[in-house]
Amino acid sequence: MPLSTEFTALCGVRHPIVLAPMGGSAGGALAAAVSRGGGLGMLGAAAGDREWLDREAPIVASGTDQPWGVGFLTWAIDVGAVEHALAYGPTAVMFSFGDPSPFVEPVRQAGKVLIIQVTDLEEARQAVDLGADVIVAQGTEAGGHGARRGRSTLPFVPVVVDLAAPVPVLAAGGIADGRGLAAALALGAAGAVIGTRFQATTEALVAPDITRAIIEGRGQDTERSSVLDIVRGSRWPSRYTARTLGHPHLDRWRGREAELVGDAQAGPDYQEDVARGAIPPLPIWAGEAIDLITDLPSAADLVTTLAAQAEDALNRAGRR
Repeated sequence: MPLSTEFTALCGVRHPIVLAPMGGSAGGALAAAVSRGGGLGMLGAAAGDREWLDREAPIVASGTDQPWGVGFLTWAIDVGAVEHALAYGPTAVMFSFGDPSPFVEPVRQAGKVLIIQVTDLEEARQAVDLGADVIVAQGTEAGGHGARRGRSTLPFVPVVVDLAAPVPVLAAGGIADGRGLAAALALGAAGAVIGTRFQATTEALVAPDITRAIIEGRGQDTERSSVLDIVRGSRWPSRYTARTLGHPHLDRWRGREAELVGDAQAGPDYQEDVARGAIPPLPIWAGEAIDLITDLPSAADLVTTLAAQAEDALNRAGRR
């Protein structure tokens, strides 16, 4: 039985489950599979690379007749990237990390669902003022990037729910099974955005060694830091740090970020390690709920499983 919420009604999906638009790894096949399973598949368009979008958007558009969307890193895009993605006909567009105000109007004019992810209350108030159709409240347990001084999902979500009402809110961060989805619904959210769990699916655009690391990883092995952005020369704004699995360069520079910024040799040393295969080309982004990930299902089957687990958890809680 579908878990109907304001979000499922708005987007026309069966289950209140959204694929986090993880840059690069949430490609067309993964987004299509999530949508076929009854969730909302989201392309991880990141900085809006046209070549990537032109390859992956047709895959999701032809791979499902169900709603799907596209997500951007707000700090890294221009209006042209949004307009380019809209030409492929997504149901929803999501903006994360930065000021989304320059990009709202094209989404509105196209009649698409506007989703804005927030990491603190200031961003949440801005999302409400901009007229977001859906707001995603991301806690610090999330894999990948999030607020340096953010808040945990459990206390953050209900505060955003109260602030944003009647706008539906989705919970994000540390959700990897149906119990997490049930908890999000109990907090007043209208669904959940899930990332790391979908990295370990057959359709994800990730290398086998990364999949294996996620399945074998533990939440206690994840860490939020700016070190790997600095050493990679990433342009990510400093207000956002990244949660990853352990990494040799993180061990080398932990607590020495100021020194790292001024070290001219750190970047070349990192690239040399990548070139000789000592470290992966990118850090392994992973959330705190990674312990719950133990298999490699298809994403469509995973959506069905998550929904069934959530319904069972809610029923058990009700009986108590």
